[in-house]
Amino acid sequence: MGEQVSQALENGLAYIGVNEFERILKISDSIFKNTLFANMARINALYMIARSGSGHIGSSFSSLDIVSWLHLEEMQAEDIFFSSKGHDAPGFYAAMIGLGRLPFEKIHGLRRLTGLPGHPDVNVAVCATNTGSLGMGISKAKGMLYARKTTGKSGNIFVMTGDGELQEGQIWESLISAANNKLHNLIVIVDHNQLQSDTFVSTTSDLGDLVAKFLAFGWHVERCNGHDLQSLADVFTHFRDINNKPKILIADTIKGRGVSFMEHTSLDSDIALYRFHSGAPDHALYAKALDELVDKVNQDLQKANMKHLVLNIENNISQLKKPLPTAERLILAYSKALIAEAEKNPKIVALDADLILDTGLIPFRETFPERLVECGIAEQDMVSQAGGMALMGLLPVVHSFACFLSARPNEQIYNNATEKTRIVYVGSLAGVVPGGPGHSHQAVRDIAALSAIPGLEMFEPSCEAEVHLGLNYCLNKANGPSYLRLVSIPCEIPYSLPENYQLEAGKGVILREGKDVAIFAYGPILLTKAWHAALNLNQRGISVRLINLPWLNQINEKWLMEIIAGCKIIFTLDNHQIAGGQGQQIAAILGKHTNKIPMQHFGINEIPVCGTNDEVLTAHGLDTINIETVIFNSFNQKNIYSTITI
Repeated sequence: MGEQVSQALENGLAYIGVNEFERILKISDSIFKNTLFANMARINALYMIARSGSGHIGSSFSSLDIVSWLHLEEMQAEDIFFSSKGHDAPGFYAAMIGLGRLPFEKIHGLRRLTGLPGHPDVNVAVCATNTGSLGMGISKAKGMLYARKTTGKSGNIFVMTGDGELQEGQIWESLISAANNKLHNLIVIVDHNQLQSDTFVSTTSDLGDLVAKFLAFGWHVERCNGHDLQSLADVFTHFRDINNKPKILIADTIKGRGVSFMEHTSLDSDIALYRFHSGAPDHALYAKALDELVDKVNQDLQKANMKHLVLNIENNISQLKKPLPTAERLILAYSKALIAEAEKNPKIVALDADLILDTGLIPFRETFPERLVECGIAEQDMVSQAGGMALMGLLPVVHSFACFLSARPNEQIYNNATEKTRIVYVGSLAGVVPGGPGHSHQAVRDIAALSAIPGLEMFEPSCEAEVHLGLNYCLNKANGPSYLRLVSIPCEIPYSLPENYQLEAGKGVILREGKDVAIFAYGPILLTKAWHAALNLNQRGISVRLINLPWLNQINEKWLMEIIAGCKIIFTLDNHQIAGGQGQQIAAILGKHTNKIPMQHFGINEIPVCGTNDEVLTAHGLDTINIETVIFNSFNQKNIYSTITI
């Protein structure tokens, strides 16, 4: 049955249409209906993730039985459900599409422009709040309940959290007043699949006796198998009788539930590093998973003397571009550079916030296991630990995604800076791409958030070679704290640094000579776009001077005035919000001089959109064609020499 499906696929994908869901929803047996519905939603979530090239299978599959039961059996019209963790968005979307609460064509638009964002977003009709940044869900639910009370509205709010998410301090802050205020219509479900990101919660930062902890905070607590629908039904029935406390269900689940080789309990699964937390399976694994899910559904249908599934096959799928072997990988370069520095300096220690794979720290852990401190999803705690280490003479290197590292522990980073110790903060996944995860993960305000911290030097390398130079500067030359901003995606880089290039604080380097226009940029994403725009402009008669300025919050004024000499107009490119970006800092310096040169900024002016990398860059005007067009038109305006745009 299932094997015939995968054999017919060739290189295509399969999904279940709306008619198939409609006939399943007519089944009167709740347990049977929900079992079928959840597995059908798994098939469609698998399709969506495979089609988009990214997403979170494990978390979507572990929570789908609960999501299905809540929406088919428990929730009333006035009730609200949302996931605080957000990684399970594909599964939630698939369920909502199956119920007809989202337009069916959205099944083809996961992580695409105008489609379904990688994490929940209120612009999608079924999403009650934005999530993806962990720990906020219970607090938001309390606010919703307060607002409802003031307007006389009733109804329950169901919040799904991850178990790794419980390491966030805000979770525990949020429990206190909920119990004090007897919010009986607040129901929290912990998707307790035992894994966070790529490895076990117990080995990252063990949560201990969760039942006892929640009870101590004054909540009513129950626990059951999150895939046993009758047990779920019993718990929610009992919850209705509790009218003086908020309620928590610890639902024991399996990450990747429904596909044997994706389940973290499977002998085929690498329990040291779970493979299916994020990303899309290759076609062979996709077909194998589809076979298994289709077999399960068809076997259940056959027992009930119902027709087998009818699948829709999509064979003509535009393939996402794969990076070429020549692409530079800055995270890999950083990983190697950090080990080399640690071999020379025994005081270097690395701290991680549950992102050891994404931040390139696995080789460091293997080389220096005693010098890697895993802090879990607790950025404020991690940064303050680093502060204590630095006060005692160690040299901490602190890692997380740039969006989280710059914002969550900003106060702690400032506190450390007031102690004038040396700490290196490494923010990866920097900038507006990758665009698939959506705005919660697009770091486009980290420069602004950190640039005013006293003594902190910020640096973004443009290539692998500059990674080594930047890390060496941060570890060995900086007098105080520093921030190394790293692009995570592989990049085809057309330029190269000059021979014998050395870093000088506040100074950049010319990558391409020109006399008409000066372009300032940093990092491999926009320097590459600017390089290609410069080539095109040269063919159109405009000579472009392209300048790599890797320093994000310090600029040598004398060097700046020398480097722009002779140019008629200046453009700055920020892989960041224009507000608080490098471009505004350049403008502030030039604004002090009477011989003003016209200037224009490229960057983000709004909440970043979700989509493929090309879609996102184009939507924000950061693609080669738009850069070229704007520069060409601006240069040829008659009033160019008398105006300044800042």
